[in-house]
Amino acid sequence: MNFEALRAFVAVAEEGQFRLAAGRLGISQQAVSKRVAGLEGELGVVLFERVAAGATLTVDGRTFLPRAKAVLSAVADAVESVQRETRPLRVDVLGRRLAAAELFREFHRAHRDVPMEMLTSSGAAETLRELRAGAVDAGFTYLREPPEGLKHLYAYLEPLQIVVGPGHPLAGRREARLAEVAEHRAWVPGIRRGSEWEGFYAELSAEFGVDVDPTGPNFGLEALLDTLAESRTLFTFVGEKIRIAWPERHDLQRIPVVEPVPCYPWSLVWRPGTGHRGLAELVAFVRRGWASPAAASWVPEHVRRDLVRGARSA
Repeated sequence: MNFEALRAFVAVAEEGQFRLAAGRLGISQQAVSKRVAGLEGELGVVLFERVAAGATLTVDGRTFLPRAKAVLSAVADAVESVQRETRPLRVDVLGRRLAAAELFREFHRAHRDVPMEMLTSSGAAETLRELRAGAVDAGFTYLREPPEGLKHLYAYLEPLQIVVGPGHPLAGRREARLAEVAEHRAWVPGIRRGSEWEGFYAELSAEFGVDVDPTGPNFGLEALLDTLAESRTLFTFVGEKIRIAWPERHDLQRIPVVEPVPCYPWSLVWRPGTGHRGLAELVAFVRRGWASPAAASWVPEHVRRDLVRGARSA
């Protein structure tokens, strides 16, 4: 059976569209359709119903999907068994400017003997898919619920800061209380619907009345900073460890948020049975670096419950 056809089938099943599956696999939509058609011909069944919104699994498709995933996982394990000592440890950090990337860089500085590779993704959903497929060994992300079939560990509670221009009412502060921050509008363009950070900001808004505006075109961080430098009303949220720089003429300021300190909860997630020697060292590194939240911190409710129970990992 064609291994790449199986990958195409699983990608379409998970993405719900041939176009999105093609983007995920890095091939053309025509190539995805051809591979799925070939698989259907080999099996003698129809796996998808083509609908206006994309593609939905048939009864045969739903029956075949978990077995196809098992085959892909078995192939990944087979490759892993002979490569684990020579290939780099593959870790997804979501974005190269983010706190997760900094945590991974700190691990690299402490373990230069371990070959490793930093990868990025579009969010938790992709990270978990790649972990289950064996494409990555571990990933840093925000989990809204325990991931089935994977292990995880709270890694870092990242304090939030705000970025304001020189004309903003909060400019010049050494810190800003969350109640004061809530009196102004946070512009965070590009929050993707259904993403873990959408859920985080939704909970923050619900509890403290923070006005988080995700609208408008997302032209990237540099364009956002250009807008903030000229605005007297807008600010944006950033994590304490995010790496950003701006032209001196912008005179932007990063201001810590306090009373309480909102914290973004990063977790380390990995697939059981991954035998790369560097993974055990990464897990141990994260455990050693963990710091419990201060009493004046805020995290989403489900994280708060976990921490009260002392359940850092599942």
